[in-house]
Amino acid sequence: MTFGELLAASILAFQRAGVAFMVTGSLASSYYGEPRATRGIDTDPGGLERLVIALQQAGLYMDRDAAIAAHVQKSQFNAIADGAAKVDFIVRRDRPFSVEEFARRQSADLLGTPGFIVSVEDLIVAKLEWASESGSEVQLRDVRSMLAVGGSTLDRTYISRWIARLGLGEMWERVRRLIRDHDPRLGPAAARRRRRMSDELTAEM
Repeated sequence: MTFGELLAASILAFQRAGVAFMVTGSLASSYYGEPRATRGIDTDPGGLERLVIALQQAGLYMDRDAAIAAHVQKSQFNAIADGAAKVDFIVRRDRPFSVEEFARRQSADLLGTPGFIVSVEDLIVAKLEWASESGSEVQLRDVRSMLAVGGSTLDRTYISRWIARLGLGEMWERVRRLIRDHDPRLGPAAARRRRRMSDELTAEM
């Protein structure tokens, strides 16, 4: 089973179980920025038993006890298909940002299957938070990529509001430094664009 087939089977299982979901993580950042390999689906906490049954009926292997523990702890579990393709399911946390993030999800074509995806602004905030918790530079590079691709279309007021409320100013500053640290091979024009983007991010905070 390819990952596209796994994603389609997972989305169909969510629909059959009547459980709301959205694609997030690196699959979503690939949608908005540069491609990356890991995959995640954020799920509404309700309807877990129905979802487990629907995923198993779709031919996916999963540990029911791990899914129940993830539901209680608001963490994550996974399902594995033939060929070891895997998708992670992240149970939505009960807090203001996570609730608003989920409510703002958007419809999208996901590798040929209609579904829902986290908004780019919420993904930027989420990745800043993941970077803060894990120390991962990869998450910050994902943010840099999404900022470069999204440009002026991003709702930067919304992003700034959650950066302030979640105490992510230090991570935001690190992204700004990543933008400023240009590769000399890109030439002076690219360097000027990166400095301008960095200055814009500073002005908006």
